[in-house]
Amino acid sequence: MPLHQYHFNASISSSSSTFLAPPSAFASSSRTQNFSLPLRNSEICRCVATPQEAKTPTAYKTSVSRNANIGKLQAGYLFPEVARRRNAHKEKYPDAQVISLGIGDTTEPIPDVITSSMSKKCQALSTLEGYSGYGAEQGEKSLRAAIRSTFYADLGINDDDIFVSDGAKCDISRLQVVFGSDVTMAVQDPSYPAYVDSSVIMGQTGQFQKDVEKYANIEYMNCTPVNGFFPDLSKSARTDIIFFCSPNNPTGAAATREQLTRLVQFAKDNGSIIVYDSAYAMYMSDDNPRSIFEIPGAREVAIETSSFSKYAGFTGVRLGWTVVPKELLFSDGFPVARDFNRVVCTCFNGASNIAQAGGLACLSPEGLKAMREVIGFYKENTEIIVDTFNSLGFKVYGGRNAPYVWVHFPGRSSWEVFAEILEKTHVVTTPGSGFGPGGEGFVRVSAFGHRANVLEACKRFRQLYK
Repeated sequence: MPLHQYHFNASISSSSSTFLAPPSAFASSSRTQNFSLPLRNSEICRCVATPQEAKTPTAYKTSVSRNANIGKLQAGYLFPEVARRRNAHKEKYPDAQVISLGIGDTTEPIPDVITSSMSKKCQALSTLEGYSGYGAEQGEKSLRAAIRSTFYADLGINDDDIFVSDGAKCDISRLQVVFGSDVTMAVQDPSYPAYVDSSVIMGQTGQFQKDVEKYANIEYMNCTPVNGFFPDLSKSARTDIIFFCSPNNPTGAAATREQLTRLVQFAKDNGSIIVYDSAYAMYMSDDNPRSIFEIPGAREVAIETSSFSKYAGFTGVRLGWTVVPKELLFSDGFPVARDFNRVVCTCFNGASNIAQAGGLACLSPEGLKAMREVIGFYKENTEIIVDTFNSLGFKVYGGRNAPYVWVHFPGRSSWEVFAEILEKTHVVTTPGSGFGPGGEGFVRVSAFGHRANVLEACKRFRQLYK
């Protein structure tokens, strides 16, 4: 059946019971028992309960102070909090079919051409000839060369500018260690929460300001439908570090070549470093840059992180990379790459050799074809989700260049909408405010899901918001 011919059953009830099994009824009962006590001298014995002092065992405490910066963090990290609420919902409705379109975790199997290479590597480790222990912390030479030739050919990037890792999120934290606590930082608003939370933990920020839902000393670069989800740089304060993600998580917006040229020039004018997250570059449909290094001069002001997680289903396998060009220098002329290399060698023993074998397979002609097929599947899911919300009259963004659909619920709390959708449709989404104050009033719907689940979720959305 062609993609656009999917249909939904319009005969539905407005009650959430369409989707939700009634919660189990638990009967409670209490019993009163009468006790007879022997009397002495025919006198009435009255038993009076005397309050006992609560005896709380005294816990041993060390003399080590808690990291005050971690104490600044608000509630839990977004995605574990979403998972906690999902699990609580499952306990409340144990017989219901919960569909997760919230946390951006891939669902389709890793292509066999990739897993077979990992399997061969794993089996080889059982032989004297094939065994290997510690590898280079920066990654195997063959994989670094394959990443360069696949993603950075003719962009002036060398093999040894590339550091293979256990994922882009981990590298973001390692970069924060390199930068230290004395830098200032800017972030798109909304954006992936790891940028802000790692900055808070490092001590780069002030306290959380509840009236504006922001941390002090962070420059929140507002990205809205009005400005095409690209910040007005003329109104952005100068900072040392600029975190920028394109295609963006959560909005799905992709920066154009002209916009990234302005961003690079802005960084040069201010002496800033851009940390460019390109984890969704292979989802790009428009003719926009896949890498920041396509922009002239970017090697002097930018670092790029990326990952196999959303390309090959490696969310659990864990494999990514970071590019730190030799041209990128601190204010004293010292190469940033040398400090990053030191942090990597100190804090990391290198990516799994089995995962790296999978990475090499990903970048073979057969592996690239297989990855593009999986990405195409998820992009079809986004089209289904976008069409559904458009048909219901919502303003919808993203979906074309990223596996996320950004749906606007004007005037409503994101967590309120999240709770409504979960309670009435059994579908898990992600509240936009979890990505920053600029995400309030939006909900992110992930396209990572089995096709049957995506179709079922969209049917439920139609039933709820028709």
